[in-house]
Amino acid sequence: MSRTTQSTRRAPLGIPVLTAAAMAIAIFGAFLGSGAWGGTPIREASGGWLDTDSTLLSPAGPAFGIWSVIYCGLAVYAIWQFTGTARTSVLQARTRGWVIASALLNAVWIGVVQLGWLAASLAVILILLAVLIRLFILLVATPAPSAVERWLMWVVFGLYLGWVNVASIANTAALLGSLGVGQDASWITPLAVALLAVAVLIGLGTCWYSRGHLGAPAAMAWGIAWIGVSRLDSPNASDTVAIAAFTGSGVLVLGALALAWVLRSRRGDRVAA
Repeated sequence: MSRTTQSTRRAPLGIPVLTAAAMAIAIFGAFLGSGAWGGTPIREASGGWLDTDSTLLSPAGPAFGIWSVIYCGLAVYAIWQFTGTARTSVLQARTRGWVIASALLNAVWIGVVQLGWLAASLAVILILLAVLIRLFILLVATPAPSAVERWLMWVVFGLYLGWVNVASIANTAALLGSLGVGQDASWITPLAVALLAVAVLIGLGTCWYSRGHLGAPAAMAWGIAWIGVSRLDSPNASDTVAIAAFTGSGVLVLGALALAWVLRSRRGDRVAA
């Protein structure tokens, strides 16, 4: 059996053009969701249920600044697709379609939120999460042939996956809140704490599964910390959830760093052997 190579037949020019168009649609959607070009800001759309103080699991406003980093990364990714390296990469051939799907789903999510379809927004973001998980699995299974490609893919799509994980939790809480589920119930706070704990475990799991990559846990720690900030001073203030969020974010950061160090040390030992 021949050894698998890290290059394939050069993709036609139409492929990077299509990829760039998908990234442009996602970025246009971001401008629309920010309130520019006639759109309604996300925090005001869908009855305000995606605002920073709508539920116990809503992150504070500055948390959403991570989208700027992700969109800049998608723009760089789109430009890089025109290079010979990208057009002949096995990794890109396997993942490009999933990246395009993620960008289009991102734009669809913003569109349905603008229309006030909160239930549809949850369905879309869960599909987006599934697409990013598939992309994550492919990144683990297919080594990047160059450091540039490795850094670009793991940083951009690691952050993307981590943030969408947190956003999915917030979106779920928003829909349940809009339906009046658990309103003023005593179990809401313990449930929020439990979900934060699950998020921490997921973040550590992404670090372990990816053999030490930190993009996803970093984005999740960022989002969880800002949930804590939002619970300090808002109509949905909760000292219990704030403490749980700050603790969880710290555990995720330290745990992911320790896990990455152990995994990479073991990998280095195997290479040396």
